[in-house]
Amino acid sequence: MADKAPNEPGLTYAQAGVDIDAGNRMVDLIKPLVRATARPGADAEIGGFGGLFDLKRAGYKDPILVAANDGVGTKVKISIETGRHDTIGIDLVAMSVNDLVVQGAEPLFFLDYYATGRLEPEIGAAVVAGISVGCRDAGCALIGGETAEMPGLYQGDDYDLAGFAVGAVERGEVLPRPDIAEGDVILGLASSGVHSNGYSLVRKVVAKSGLLWSTSAPFAPEKSLGEAILTPTRIYVKSCLAAIRATKAVKGLAHITGGGFPDNIPRVLPKSLGARIDLTKVNAPPVFRWLAQVGNIAPNEMLRTFNCGVGMIVVVAPKDAAAVTDAFAKAGEKVAAIGSVIRANGNERVIYDGALDLKL
Repeated sequence: MADKAPNEPGLTYAQAGVDIDAGNRMVDLIKPLVRATARPGADAEIGGFGGLFDLKRAGYKDPILVAANDGVGTKVKISIETGRHDTIGIDLVAMSVNDLVVQGAEPLFFLDYYATGRLEPEIGAAVVAGISVGCRDAGCALIGGETAEMPGLYQGDDYDLAGFAVGAVERGEVLPRPDIAEGDVILGLASSGVHSNGYSLVRKVVAKSGLLWSTSAPFAPEKSLGEAILTPTRIYVKSCLAAIRATKAVKGLAHITGGGFPDNIPRVLPKSLGARIDLTKVNAPPVFRWLAQVGNIAPNEMLRTFNCGVGMIVVVAPKDAAAVTDAFAKAGEKVAAIGSVIRANGNERVIYDGALDLKL
């Protein structure tokens, strides 16, 4: 082993590319953001080795815990390229908490993982600010997280995110209910846009268009293309919980994420049942029309890649459809009857009537 020269300084972690002081600065920046998410059961303070949550203080008597984790995929690359880091955290929360509420669960707490090649505390704090907004929208506490600075694994300003959410539902109230039946009505809740799925295809379409992120969005001229494409995922937690509790009539919910209608709707139906969707009732927002036209994307590819304007599916008995629709409308959702539950026809469990209107 070579001896160290007499006056040669020893190596430090900072010289290896990891700045502990930057990590501490980021913690100081995000502490007030974390405190803002406090809720019964959590004091929303950080700094310990683990986050604590008191289920009794949250009001549960015989709860079942439900857990979910997710990321935001290559949408994060657009945040990096545009320098817009304040909404991607909302997406991170949304992708997990929307998966909890479809099982009837109230999100209780959230943890995040932020990995980067070079830690910039202000960028990290902007990301956590979005996570804080998402947690408040979902009614859950941000009780912990991890920041990893890994030079050599991530290049330049690249970073990635993962989120972990835990919720609870009283025993006997887990969704989907076992009484979903042929003839039940399928309602669709409007999405806010592309949400957080299909962004590798989105980025390919944008590259094909030749437009810059700073260019005015062809489908939303009041915004830049980057701002419009980064519209955060809608969080459906409060409206879904309100409708579930007010009507006692929601039989099932399906979060429309990767795989679109054909992959996600069957996940909440008994194996003997399928869905018939009337595509003329699905209002595809302009962003989807632009993607389809510029990318020359076939309708079936749109339906299995994107939400196409419907971010959440609700299954109800016909007699309850009006009351459930009203409950969601009062909670601020745009809701429409878009289909019905049918007998499954072989492996094709989602069939369509009509066609999506994808004309610009």
